Amino acid sequence: MKRVASLYLPDWPIERLAQAERIATPPERTPVDTTPLNAIAAQEQAVACSVPRGGGWRPGARWARTEGADARPRDRRAGRVSEAAPHPFKAMPPDEGRTPVRDPRVTPPSAAPPWKGGAGGGSADGSPSARLRADPPPTPSLPGRGGKAAPPATMPLRHPGPLAGVVPGPTPPLGRQNAVMGGPRHNPRQGAGVTNKAIITSLQSGNALVIAAACPAARALGLVPGMAVTQARALVPGLDIRPADPEGDRAALLRLAMLAARRWCPVVMPSGDDGLFLDISGTAHLFGGEARMAKRIVALLKRHGFTARVAVADTPGAAWALARYAPQICPPGAHPDALAPLPTAALRLEPRARDLLKRLGIETIGQLAAVPRAPLARRFGGTLIARLDQASGRLAEPLDPVTPPEAIAVVQRFAEPIATAEAIAHWLGVLMPRLVTALAEAGLGARLVDLVADRIDGVPQRLRIGLARPTRDGAHLLRLIVRRIEEIAPGYGIDALALHVRRADPLGAEPFAETLEDRAPDLAPLIDTLANRIGISALWRSVPVESDVPERSVAAAPPLDPPPRAAPKSKPDDVRQLDRSRPLHPWDARWPRPVRLLRRPELLDHVLAELPDQPPKRFTWRGMAHRVVRADGPERILGEWWKRGTERHSVRDYFQVEDDAGQRFWLFRRGDGERGETGDLAWFMHGSFG
Repeated sequence: MKRVASLYLPDWPIERLAQAERIATPPERTPVDTTPLNAIAAQEQAVACSVPRGGGWRPGARWARTEGADARPRDRRAGRVSEAAPHPFKAMPPDEGRTPVRDPRVTPPSAAPPWKGGAGGGSADGSPSARLRADPPPTPSLPGRGGKAAPPATMPLRHPGPLAGVVPGPTPPLGRQNAVMGGPRHNPRQGAGVTNKAIITSLQSGNALVIAAACPAARALGLVPGMAVTQARALVPGLDIRPADPEGDRAALLRLAMLAARRWCPVVMPSGDDGLFLDISGTAHLFGGEARMAKRIVALLKRHGFTARVAVADTPGAAWALARYAPQICPPGAHPDALAPLPTAALRLEPRARDLLKRLGIETIGQLAAVPRAPLARRFGGTLIARLDQASGRLAEPLDPVTPPEAIAVVQRFAEPIATAEAIAHWLGVLMPRLVTALAEAGLGARLVDLVADRIDGVPQRLRIGLARPTRDGAHLLRLIVRRIEEIAPGYGIDALALHVRRADPLGAEPFAETLEDRAPDLAPLIDTLANRIGISALWRSVPVESDVPERSVAAAPPLDPPPRAAPKSKPDDVRQLDRSRPLHPWDARWPRPVRLLRRPELLDHVLAELPDQPPKRFTWRGMAHRVVRADGPERILGEWWKRGTERHSVRDYFQVEDDAGQRFWLFRRGDGERGETGDLAWFMHGSFG
């Protein structure tokens, strides 16, 4: 029987923004402990060992000097604490069939869970179901540091609940299986150092700016998708408004579908912009059943900060409706009864049809199913009847699954091992046309190709070549690989050769220039040759960055990527994005910059200069003394106070100097020479001219 699971992600756009912020935010630095060494030693002595390290030592543990066996510490936290732990093996029933004797100091009878056979955990009938229904007693707090309570014996199946002050919408009561299916109802930004602030995303709809998605806190305040942003801002002052990214949300959902097709089941299809359909027929038993599979999916998404709900039914329509209105594992054949109390919106109807049904007094699917079909078809058309039949199973609803891209690879195996460079080059010439054909069929161009040579001793030899642009030029790829054949150690022989495409980009048709003069020179083959000889990390180009600080005004970029463009300065900084319509101007031509700019300025020694604005007469850099014969400057550069508060009073005076040997340098003095808060008047080398 066909079984379909529907995965519902109610807060997918908002939680995707929160995940991107968590990835982009660097981890907080651990504060430096300024506690004196003697205080640290006293703290370590207090908890490190029960034997005092000072005078007056005598044998005996600290817990042995107390009265009563319950004074023994039972904290099992890892560390350097000397504690008595219980026996690592569980107590087994004796051969006589009596109840095993338990140490009351390790597991008190009152604290034993009822399903473990402890006191108070049984029932009058002694049935297993009665024992499972009993609630475990509260776990007492441990006498460890801080007085924290011990973790419960089993983790809860759901998140404890919504945020304080957030009232969830009406949701049908969930049973035990429903609790397993439900996802965490909490703010995904919580725990990442972000306050529980109402967040919405805005989208342009005609001439109005409307809400595209809202977080649970915003929905609790009455902000719903479709509402005007101006009205939402008036209702909730200080509202956090982000631009919506529907294309990015759909692309991320497609990537999740690809992951699900590789990990959970082969047939996965997106169900709109907030969920997935998974055909789990024949695959649920691999995960321990439908309930355990759904629970694992919800737990995996919860670990990544996404709220999820899963429902399983016989049809995609029934699973979609249950996932959004009553998450549960519907038994086979029971979906009509499960759908009857749900509202008509669970049938994926148009808003106009839902409003008309509500005016007619039809609010649930059960009431709609009882209405004769002929009047419904005349008034609503065939769409409503088709949705009702798809949910009930009378009309098939096939799934159009996503197809994960397969890795492109060509393999050649040999009857006899090969061990010479000539033989390897020959078979590479055979493999390369096959690889180019596979790339052409997929419409891709290779960016990263691996050559894997399997030796008979089981030690593979690998070569990797990178490409600056996607290409399907077999001759160019073959030249790059053949030049590095000497890096392969054949050993006792090679059994097989394989070419794997590790990275590829779409590559379509390119315009053909009529004459050679009209064709721009292609530097990609030269860059590929250099990069595969000296390494791709040693080859880059510099691009200007909008910054006043010299070391921040230049960045490394790939050799052939197009240079970025700057957005108009009229836009505010928080919404400024890359705009390729205007070029980004480099430094001011009146103040030339050095060809070589040091990554970090280097301190100069033995500097002789006149204050407040004169260049140095002599200085020592890297152990060599230089006497200045010509100089130009100063060029004053202030710190970026709008980015860092520590640069509010930062001042640098730059000079272009030339020594007696003809070398030209770019150095600066930290401070203006008049106010002490601007700098300590130290001199630094920042670059050199050609």
